[in-house]
Amino acid sequence: MAAKKTELVKGKIKPTAGHVAIKPLEPEKKTSSGIYLPESSGSKTTMGRVIAVGPDEITDAGTKKKSPVKKDDVVFYNRIGSNEVIIETEEFLFVKFDDILAVIKE
Repeated sequence: MAAKKTELVKGKIKPTAGHVAIKPLEPEKKTSSGIYLPESSGSKTTMGRVIAVGPDEITDAGTKKKSPVKKDDVVFYNRIGSNEVIIETEEFLFVKFDDILAVIKE
């Protein structure tokens, strides 16, 4: 059900120039060594799936800055520089192009 709802919301989001919309991925509930993490561990993920990409950003120097990602890429991002929004009970983040730290190859 949540996947269908996310698909409906995806079509409604259009980031402004220089921004991408990200759906945070659920943090792991278990470590690689098999230890289960409690819900209260407070760790928020900094990994998510890009659901929409805004147009190229025009810098102060007048040059175009292209997005380092495309729709459906899985990325690590700087959570401090992001803006969190809730749309139809789902969390989404708007992140500047410069706050994308890495693209994860699947």
